[in-house]
Amino acid sequence: MNELTTIPVTKDVRDRLKQYGMKGKTYNDIIKRLMDEVDYESFMERQYKKFEEKDKFVRPDEV
Repeated sequence: MNELTTIPVTKDVRDRLKQYGMKGKTYNDIIKRLMDEVDYESFMERQYKKFEEKDKFVRPDEV
């Protein structure tokens, strides 16, 4: 099992974090899920940007 740590946050942040969870979920579960969502969104944004840039280029055989 991974070693546990303590991360200090304000009560406001803790209370907001609670709103992202469901009964039985730990703060670790909630934070991991949020990070996974951000990672996925960042990945998709990069893919869309690559797709948009792809349309700006012309292959040499099309010139």
